[in-house]
Amino acid sequence: MAVYKRTYRGYSGAITPSWSRFLVLFRFSRETLFRSKVQTAFFVLCFFFPLLCLLGIYANAHLSVFSFLGRRSEPLLNINGQFFFTYLTVQSTLSFILAAFIGPGLVSPDLANGALTLYLCRPLSRTEYVLGKMSVLVIVLSWITWVPGLLLFAVQASLSGWQWLADNLWIATGIVWGSFIWILILSLLSLALSAWVKWRIAAGGLLLATFWVGAGFAQAINAVLRTKQGYLLDVGNLVAAIWHGLFRDGVNMGFSVTEAWIALLAFCGFCLLLLMRKVKANEVIR
Repeated sequence: MAVYKRTYRGYSGAITPSWSRFLVLFRFSRETLFRSKVQTAFFVLCFFFPLLCLLGIYANAHLSVFSFLGRRSEPLLNINGQFFFTYLTVQSTLSFILAAFIGPGLVSPDLANGALTLYLCRPLSRTEYVLGKMSVLVIVLSWITWVPGLLLFAVQASLSGWQWLADNLWIATGIVWGSFIWILILSLLSLALSAWVKWRIAAGGLLLATFWVGAGFAQAINAVLRTKQGYLLDVGNLVAAIWHGLFRDGVNMGFSVTEAWIALLAFCGFCLLLLMRKVKANEVIR
C-alpha cells in the first residue's frame, strides 16, 4: 500500500473576533442585495428627498439667491422639529417599501433549503444568526433614514451657528431614536414573516397587510367602543405617538407615549418569539 505525504495543514490565519462574527452574514448577503435592477433603482430613489431637503436648507440660509423674487425678509423654510418630522415620515415610508423587498428573502431560503444546520454547526449561535440577518436591514435602512437626517442637521447647524445647535440638539436625538424604533420594528417583523412564510411574495404582502389590517382593526374598535385606545393595536400610530413626543410638537394621539412604548415593546417581543421558534438547527415534523 502506497504511503502518501500528509499535506493537510490546519488553518493558521487570522480568526474573526467572536463579537463581530454575525457581520459575516451581512457581508455575504449584501452581494445579493441589489442584484435586482428595480431594487437598486428604488434604493437610489430613496435619496432624492434628502437631497431636496438639503437644497432647501441651503437656499433657506442664502436668501440672496432669491433676491429677484423679492423674498429676502422672511425665510423660505422653518427648519425646526416639524421639518425633520416630515423628513422622517417620508423616509420611513420609503424604508418600509424597501424592507418589503429585502426582508422576505433573508431567512426563508435558509429554511427552505435546510441551510440552518450548516450555519449553526459552526461557531455561530442562534442569536448571532438573527443579529446577522437583522444587520442587513438595519444597515441598509440606516443609510436612508437617520444617516442623511443627521447630515441635514449638521448642515443646518453649520449654517446657523453654535447657538442653534445647542438649542436644537434634541432634534438630532429625535432623528436617531425615531429611526432606530422604526428600523427595529421593520427588521423583526420582516424576519418573522420570512421565517414563517417561505414564499417571498406572500411574505412581502403580509408585511404590508400587517400595518393596513392593524389600522383598520384599530378604527373598528374605536368606532364600536367609542374610545381611542384601539390605536394601541395600530403599529403606525404607536410609532407616530413616539415621534410626536421626540419632536415635541404637542400632538395628542389619544394615548400616552409610555403606553405606546409598552405596546411596541410587546409587539417586538412577539415578533422575536415567532422568529426564534423557527431558527433552530433541526425540526421534528409529526
